[in-house]
Amino acid sequence: MRRAIAEAGKAQAKDEVPIGCVIVRDGKIIARGHNVRETSQDPAGHAELIAIRKAARKLGSWRLLDTVLYVTLEPCTMCMGAIILARIPTVVFGCYDPKGGAAGSLFDLSSDPRLNHSVELLPMVLENDCSSLLSDFFAELRKRKRKERRTT
Repeated sequence: MRRAIAEAGKAQAKDEVPIGCVIVRDGKIIARGHNVRETSQDPAGHAELIAIRKAARKLGSWRLLDTVLYVTLEPCTMCMGAIILARIPTVVFGCYDPKGGAAGSLFDLSSDPRLNHSVELLPMVLENDCSSLLSDFFAELRKRKRKERRTT
């Protein structure tokens, strides 16, 4: 998870929402990703999707069996959909996302019996570190916006 947090730091350095992801296979990181939605103006520029695409290219297969995905924030519906479609068996995440999470907060796609794949979830790993990254980022963003409003 510490490597995913480092990826989140890369997003934050680009003024992106600090979410980071790594995918591990056989104890080695095979792919990394961080949010780039603003930078790329791509609504699918989520950390998980970037890492999943990189892992698939590296393995030469869309089936990411025997991997573990680590992400700093609970995946959204789009990312959980990609995780399920990629057959990733395990997702470890830092903090829940009460406004958009699809691994237990708003929805739980991980074990829906109507889907053809289930995902083992390991939530709240380094939760405080992951949560603080996001809280601090949004507090700073609100502070900057207030300052901008006062100067205009």
